[in-house]
Amino acid sequence: QVQLRESGGGPVQAGGSLRLSCAASGSTSNFYTMAWFRQPPGKEREFVCNWNGGRTYYADSVKGRFTISRDNAENTVYLQMSSLKPEDTAVYYCARKFGSPSVRGDDYSRWGLGTQVTVSS
Repeated sequence: QVQLRESGGGPVQAGGSLRLSCAASGSTSNFYTMAWFRQPPGKEREFVCNWNGGRTYYADSVKGRFTISRDNAENTVYLQMSSLKPEDTAVYYCARKFGSPSVRGDDYSRWGLGTQVTVSS
C-alpha cells in the first residue's frame, strides 16, 4: 500500500519560487513513474510533469520553469517551481503509477490529497 502526501504549498508572488514535496510511504524507485498534476480553480485537473528513472517530461505550460526530482532515499519527490505566474494557481497533486510514463491522470493509481499554491500578481 502506497500513500502520498504533498506539502510546501502556500501563497507566493508572481515571479517567485516554491518547492513542493511529495512524501511517499512506499517506493518511488525507477520501477515507477511519479507525476505532478494540478487543478486550477474551476477547471479540470491537468498534467504538469512526470519522472521515471531520471527521465522527465513537462507540460508546455511549465517547461523551463518547473523541475521534478527525487531524493536519494527514494521516498520523496519534489516539484521546484520558479518564475511562477498567476495561472499556476492550483491545487497540486502528486501521483504514482507503475512502469512507463504517462500524462493521463487515469493511468495513475495513487494520489495525494493535494496542496494549494496561490500565485498573486
